[in-house]
Amino acid sequence: MTNLTIIYIILSGIIALLLALFQYVYKSKRTRTNSILAGLRFVTIFSILLLLVNPKLDSETFYNEKPNLVVAIDNSNSIAFLNQSDSVQQIIGAIKNNTGLNEKFNIDFYAFSDDISRNDSLEFNTKQTNISKAIKGLETIYKNTVSPTILITDGNQTFGADYEYTAKSYKQPIYPIIVGDTTSHVDLKITQLNVNKYAFYKNKFPIEVILVYNGDEPITSEFKITTGSTTLYSENISFSKTNNSKIIQTTLTANQIGVFAYQASIQAILNEKNTVNNSKNFAIEVIDEQTNIAIVSDILHPDLGALKKSIESNEQRTVSILKPTAYLTKMDEFQLAILYQPNVRFQAVFNKLNSDNRNRFVISGSQTNWQFLNSVSADYQHDLVSQSENYLAVINPNYSEFIIPDVAFETFPPLKGAFGNLNMKVPFQTLLYKQIGSVSTDKPLLVSFENQNRREAILLGENIWKWRAQSYLNNTDFKSFDDFTGKMVQYLASEKRRERLSLSYQSFYDGNTNVVFQAQYFNKNYEFDNRETLSIKVTDETSNKSKTIPLVLKNNNYEADLSSLPAANYKFTVTANTSNISKSGSFKILDYNIEQQFTNANVAKLMQVANAKDATVYFKDQLADLSANLLADKRYATIEKSTKKTVSLIDWKYLLGLVILALSAEWFYRKYKGLI
Repeated sequence: MTNLTIIYIILSGIIALLLALFQYVYKSKRTRTNSILAGLRFVTIFSILLLLVNPKLDSETFYNEKPNLVVAIDNSNSIAFLNQSDSVQQIIGAIKNNTGLNEKFNIDFYAFSDDISRNDSLEFNTKQTNISKAIKGLETIYKNTVSPTILITDGNQTFGADYEYTAKSYKQPIYPIIVGDTTSHVDLKITQLNVNKYAFYKNKFPIEVILVYNGDEPITSEFKITTGSTTLYSENISFSKTNNSKIIQTTLTANQIGVFAYQASIQAILNEKNTVNNSKNFAIEVIDEQTNIAIVSDILHPDLGALKKSIESNEQRTVSILKPTAYLTKMDEFQLAILYQPNVRFQAVFNKLNSDNRNRFVISGSQTNWQFLNSVSADYQHDLVSQSENYLAVINPNYSEFIIPDVAFETFPPLKGAFGNLNMKVPFQTLLYKQIGSVSTDKPLLVSFENQNRREAILLGENIWKWRAQSYLNNTDFKSFDDFTGKMVQYLASEKRRERLSLSYQSFYDGNTNVVFQAQYFNKNYEFDNRETLSIKVTDETSNKSKTIPLVLKNNNYEADLSSLPAANYKFTVTANTSNISKSGSFKILDYNIEQQFTNANVAKLMQVANAKDATVYFKDQLADLSANLLADKRYATIEKSTKKTVSLIDWKYLLGLVILALSAEWFYRKYKGLI
């Protein structure tokens, strides 16, 4: 409360007193009745004046805050494979029932595998482990608190950043409780198999396999690659304690078109405990054609390399970067031309593309000659302004030409393009809208259209390389952006007529990846229809067992998650139930569980994590020691905190009640005395 407020309160009291005395004492007999009435009137006036002054009162509340104890539990399949499910449940039960820990800490339980969730209900059936992601998630939640973390795990991670380095930036001490066999067993395994997903008909495709031996005695084993009962490649491999790894490189011939499954295996040795990791299944899709794309540019720009790498992430596509004159000499070799920032040197290129009615993708930027581009296009015109502008991208969820992958365009940096609007003269669809600063617009940044059996797209900005880089920063890979680029290229390079029911799926899936089907359904006017109900019937080709699963509407797609299906060959039919339109195909799920490739716990890495955070590693029979150390550690003391709250007097309801009570008492007293 300020000094000025105190002065106002004193003045309010003086004014209230003077008014009360003036009304009941001044020029009146000084009686007990007048004194009582003057007192009541003083209370009323003073309370009202206090409400007008509205002083602010501070109240301080003290409370004790216990530190958090975070328990992160590995819920992946490797725990069950190492026969540690019961041990983990016993550890959780011991922590829950520990009176000392519950009195000192607020205990929070989390389960993690490929993601992290606040849950201690465990099933140990997830096929991936990302300990790094779990640590990052906990860092976000507990970054401003005292929260020592118990990590119950075998330490085996299957994907993601190295959690040893992620843990170094985690501000809380980490106490690993190691579950799983810590004894080193003799083991021979395939640690990695590298092969392209696609091969071209009558071409050879390379295979690289890395074999690792963990043991002391020299051994010899047979490595082979088979398909069905046919052996395609075999080799005897020798290992020793010092010569404990081998890299096998070979090639196979793609003699038939389609999807073919293979198995790479190394023969198990005597007394080998884990033989699951001695083999690995893989598949190849053999195709008889390849899409060739030309990026035609008269300037040098980082976008050219970014586009080439993004498009060629799909092995079915090759990209050549050419000058306009060079492209004209090889034009018939390409299925699509990407015209990067065209200028007058593109005159012959546009003349040929227009005469042949070929598909194209025009990318403009700060060096684009729009006066020339307007002169060669009858489908659109752009405002001729010499200034440039930076445009952020806003996705159009109603775009229906193809299924848009999940790309976080809202996080991407702006593209640089010419100021002004694109004026379309033909029907078109906007894929991305412009956003200038924080202002979203309905002006297109990326559009596509079809006219006279020709497809074309226009992007009104340069610096796409920044988008690809941001995609990597968001996801630690380029996949989402490359998938988006691939969809654009697939749409523009295709000569197929548009279908009312379109599907997005892969020919085969690894056993440790999610099997997700996406579909789009259009009405007779080729407008996306979210009123239809779609279902997929999946049939195991071996057992002939079928199951029907509904597709759920998600954004502008229908989607079904088939990840629960076991490894097998499947055929499927997606049906639009109202219109009775259907589409069929087949896919393969490979038998592979990366969580079953481990023979014991990763003790060394977990010890490094604990030591880096000034903590200790524990085993399941050392819970009493862990509890004693946590209870004795002075870093985890209960802290007394206070909350200071400033309240305005006008919010104090009792003062209003006092005004009403004083006025009522004065009225009744005057009535009682016959003064009314």
